[in-house]
Amino acid sequence: MKQIFLNLPVNDLLVSSVFYTALGFKNEPLFSGENQNCMVWSDQIYVMLQTKAFFGSGNNKITAATHTHASASFTLPVESLDKVNQMVESGLKSGGKEPIPMQDLGFMQIRTLEDPDGHTWGIIHLDIEEFKVFKEI
Repeated sequence: MKQIFLNLPVNDLLVSSVFYTALGFKNEPLFSGENQNCMVWSDQIYVMLQTKAFFGSGNNKITAATHTHASASFTLPVESLDKVNQMVESGLKSGGKEPIPMQDLGFMQIRTLEDPDGHTWGIIHLDIEEFKVFKEI
């Protein structure tokens, strides 16, 4: 099986874990410990929340200041606009920020959410049939 583990440096493991739990991620104790918490979105997608010191021990680079600099962005497609709104509202109540207003492209609605450390997530609903029509134009 193919999987992806996204390693994200965070200031506070507990605060970040609460945020990701509010979005619907589940903690995986097998890969969690003193310096990291593994948060599972699906059988293929794992987000490794790592203390900045632990994250930095795996490379020789300066960790990006994600509150002020874009480093990467991630997208989570969900089944409905209601689910987009529910996830973002839960994230906002758990310490996240919505840096830009929702974008509605007709075939796709996108809300952008930053976690407490400034990592950017696009929560989207894509109507694939409407997208196919749009692409034919």
